[in-house]
Amino acid sequence: QVQLVESGGGLVQAGGSLRLSCTVSGRTLSSYAMGWFRQAPGKEREFVACVSRNSGYTNYADSVKGRFTISRDNAKNTVYLQMNSLKPEDTAVYYCAASSSTYTFWRAYDYWGQGTQVTVSS
Repeated sequence: QVQLVESGGGLVQAGGSLRLSCTVSGRTLSSYAMGWFRQAPGKEREFVACVSRNSGYTNYADSVKGRFTISRDNAKNTVYLQMNSLKPEDTAVYYCAASSSTYTFWRAYDYWGQGTQVTVSS
């Protein structure tokens, strides 16, 4: 059974930074492309970023491009999302997810973490 556990969320002021981590167990991380998604109250779950199995390809939502960076360390079975220049509109529950490829559509992902709350105050 593949399990994903996110950590690193919290409360930060606008302009600040946070780094989210997602640790995978049950199977080696290199078996999957990985994505980060987020969901704010009353809104649809939206794509944030994804990374291919060997880190050779990354993709970002326009809303976070230039501010967020996704990376992975397959040896540590961990995926990261470095978030800089945070804005109040980044407030959401952030989820990591595993898939066979670097999709932007959340339904294409097979395994999900429980989510971590990120709150950005103005």
